[in-house]
Amino acid sequence: MAELPMGKGVSAGKIASNVQKKLTRAQEKVMQKLGKADETKDLAFEEGVINFNKQLVEGTKLQKDLRAYLAAVKAMHESSKRLQECLGDMYEPEWYGKDEMDSVIEDSDLLWTDFHQKLVDHALISMDTYLGQFPDIRARIAKRDRKLVDFDSARHTFAAVNKGKKKEGGIKITKPTSLLERATPGWAQGILSAHNVAQTNLSRCQAEEELERAQKVFEDINVDLQEELPSLWNSRVGFYVNTFQSVSGLEEKFHREIGKLSQNMNDILVTLENQDMSRKAGNRGGTTSTAQRRPQDANHTLSPGGPPAIPKSPSKLRPAVPPPPKVTPSKDLKQENIINLFDEAATPGISVTSPTEYNEPATSNLLDMDLDSFHAATTPVANNPPAAESAAVTAEPPATAAEATNGSTEVEMPPGFLYKVQTMHDYAANDTDELEMKAGDTVLVVTFDNADEQDEGWLMGVREVDWIEKKDLSKKGVFPENFTQKM
Repeated sequence: MAELPMGKGVSAGKIASNVQKKLTRAQEKVMQKLGKADETKDLAFEEGVINFNKQLVEGTKLQKDLRAYLAAVKAMHESSKRLQECLGDMYEPEWYGKDEMDSVIEDSDLLWTDFHQKLVDHALISMDTYLGQFPDIRARIAKRDRKLVDFDSARHTFAAVNKGKKKEGGIKITKPTSLLERATPGWAQGILSAHNVAQTNLSRCQAEEELERAQKVFEDINVDLQEELPSLWNSRVGFYVNTFQSVSGLEEKFHREIGKLSQNMNDILVTLENQDMSRKAGNRGGTTSTAQRRPQDANHTLSPGGPPAIPKSPSKLRPAVPPPPKVTPSKDLKQENIINLFDEAATPGISVTSPTEYNEPATSNLLDMDLDSFHAATTPVANNPPAAESAAVTAEPPATAAEATNGSTEVEMPPGFLYKVQTMHDYAANDTDELEMKAGDTVLVVTFDNADEQDEGWLMGVREVDWIEKKDLSKKGVFPENFTQKM
């Protein structure tokens, strides 16, 4: 038969004894569950065990969450460190506050490191120490449960041995029942009875001794646990207070200090931004934009904090140019001036000095000429402004536009049309959103797309010629009102 493996210091008798104890306990537990044996109960202790298990679960969860919090702090530290290192790498040496920025980044890294280490020292280590006592107490509670079963088993054994005891303290001697007792001679019956009594007394003494030993072992463990469990349960309040006070206090100090560093960093960046904007503004000193134009060009500006500036008069913007004289037929025109107004096709071969040489039917003087032809030849010249006279003779589209404006054809006005103005002086556009105009141009004034964009003294419009040709507002622009006259 193979022998059971035994370690150092373990004998076969010890193993057999442990096996016998396990069998006895298992038998006792079965008898108790079947209701054939009573079980020792301690309600106060059982309540303490329930609290102990609850406290262990709560402490384990707190330890787990605290470790997760520390891991998050570590991750946040690494992320903040990489972000600030990136800022430090991009922050050029010639920028404002380079040394101060490097100092802020270094102090921030040290602050994160100190915060994490203090959380470990004042919270995590205390948490580990607090939970370190639970495994030993839990093992003692399990041992106490085993010794309680041993105590109940010894108590039941002792009670069974005492069943043979007389009620009055004597030993009840029964009649011999075995074959040995029957075969024993009468004179030896007394000796056999005395032997049975001795055996019974020995078993009762052994049962009593076993009961006393089991009771002592159980009570020693039970008394210690009865004192420790309530004390451990009450200690949770102070431990939780200290733990969360440490965490909250460290957080408050950390955020206060990191807030100061963040404010310092923000101040440095704001100063850098202001310097950069001032530098850009200095570089833009002679340039113009849509929102702000130079006063010497057209004074189309908005002065901050005050009313909009009024455009200067054209005489201050450029040298005064007197408007060209208007050509209007006069009653005192000489005969040769009137004839010069005729088209060559209408007056071929006319000689001012000798009108009689004209090869058509003879006429004695100017009054005998066809007055209808004369009126047709002179009317366009008298009605057209001087600036548009050459364009009307040389270009057909402008003639069409002029004809439309004179009422011969109805022209559809652009969206938002207000009224017409006529340009009195040339205006050279200074920006892409301004309208280039020549003296004599007719401009259709329209509303601004956004009323807030209109500056005082400026209008939005499109040249009438451009509108008639394109029928769109792509060439519209702003222009100074004092360069024009309302028609």
